[in-house]
Amino acid sequence: MAKRTKLNNVLIIALVLLGVMAMVILVGIFLPKPREVLQGQAETSDYRISSKVPSRVKELRVKSGDRVKAGDTLVIMDSPEVEAKMMQAEAAEAAAKAIEEKARNGARQQEIQGAYELWQKAQAGLEVAQKTFSRVSRLYDEGVIPAQKRDEAEAQLKAMQATEKAARSQYEMAREGARREDKAAAAAQVARAQGAITEVQGYQKETVLLATADGTVTEIFPKVGELVGQGAPIMNIARTDDVRFIFNVREDFLPGMTVGTEMNIYLPAVDRELKVKVSSINVMGSYATWKATKALDQYDLKTFEVTAYPENKEDIKDVLAGMTAIIR
Repeated sequence: MAKRTKLNNVLIIALVLLGVMAMVILVGIFLPKPREVLQGQAETSDYRISSKVPSRVKELRVKSGDRVKAGDTLVIMDSPEVEAKMMQAEAAEAAAKAIEEKARNGARQQEIQGAYELWQKAQAGLEVAQKTFSRVSRLYDEGVIPAQKRDEAEAQLKAMQATEKAARSQYEMAREGARREDKAAAAAQVARAQGAITEVQGYQKETVLLATADGTVTEIFPKVGELVGQGAPIMNIARTDDVRFIFNVREDFLPGMTVGTEMNIYLPAVDRELKVKVSSINVMGSYATWKATKALDQYDLKTFEVTAYPENKEDIKDVLAGMTAIIR
């Protein structure tokens, strides 16, 4: 009797276990499976603000987290060396302009008058030498004086002719002023000095650093008063007008997702959905992106990086880098 009761209890337990297993199987078949969720994040394009010249941070107009517009003043730098270079360039320009003006105006009126008087003196001496040579030649022809005297008078005449010609050239040169080549050289010196001023002005502009695009200040590296080297980064700005969403998608979820595919994503940080379009799908090279399934007589699954851009720029004004994005 006891054996029969024990057997009945075993049968009851077995029937209960079979019933529970059947119920679990039925629940697994008929209950809806949970939806797969693909998670990614927002990324932005960043740019760094830096100075072209070694300088000291004089004033920071923004702080981390501030939103800036293109053209906003971010940092004011101080560089005494640039100011000294400007003084040197301005002095060089003034000297070059003075030389150019001198070349353009030519000799002073007093110098021209002096050259004219020397020419007139040479002309008077030439007239005297001509008259003297005429008298000496006549006396030589009459046999009054020897040939030596006539030769001396002729040499004196030729010397005065050369002197008169030289004096006239000096007067004409003084009246005409500097040569064309000298004027061109003086003008080139002025242009060179002006170019140096333009260069220094460019360096002066680099002491006031402006935002080149709308964005959010994410990092500021130096403090006020610190010396910053040429090209050293001063702050980092994330562009708010260039937001993209990156998803790592296993290849068994890729069907139906191609370049140009439009889809909706959800951003928990701002509790909003927005429409995006897939712009690229690139294979990820690391072996860690594989999912091994060969033990189940299947194949290994690789992961791809999917990049999507928002359809409407107005939807991303409050989106920051690192925010979670979900494809349901």
